[in-house]
Amino acid sequence: MSDTKSILLVGVGGQGTILASRILTKGLIGAGYDVKMSEIHGMSQRGGSVSTQVRFGEKVYSPIIGRGSADAIVAFEQMEALRYTDFLKPDGMMVINDYRQPSLAIMMGDAEYPPGIIEELSSKVRTVVFDAADVADSLGSLKVQNIVLLGALIRVIGLDNLDWESIISGEVPSKFKDMNLKAYNRGLELAS
Repeated sequence: MSDTKSILLVGVGGQGTILASRILTKGLIGAGYDVKMSEIHGMSQRGGSVSTQVRFGEKVYSPIIGRGSADAIVAFEQMEALRYTDFLKPDGMMVINDYRQPSLAIMMGDAEYPPGIIEELSSKVRTVVFDAADVADSLGSLKVQNIVLLGALIRVIGLDNLDWESIISGEVPSKFKDMNLKAYNRGLELAS
């Protein structure tokens, strides 16, 4: 049995997926874990798919997460949750942002956004679902929805005993520190 844990963060360009992954990685390294991270940017600056794979443990040999081997998936957008579901372990957990960001094909009318994604996923896998954009907006900026989701992930994977507030404070601009810390703490609450 491996002590290595695998986390997949998926979203679309501009949602802060990579910043959340970097904060997670920095915190895990600071806690003494061996950590490997891999990023995939698929037209990320144009709203395309973005995924980050983070693996940590005593000794990690590869950053790659195979199908059926992620302990947790954080989906910053509903369709990305659906797209990556088969990477989750049978006993894994998904944190899903109840948020839709239509692709170009959907916006042009060439495709439809699939209905019932949250319901379908919730019937198949363990989920924590909330609208991180709504939460972030109530805190003052949509830009902190990534930190809300990060807080939920940290609670789900049981690493809320680390000093994440210091790590987040060191990674975000000082003028947005308080808002990001509120976002992190709100994410912890939502995943409780």
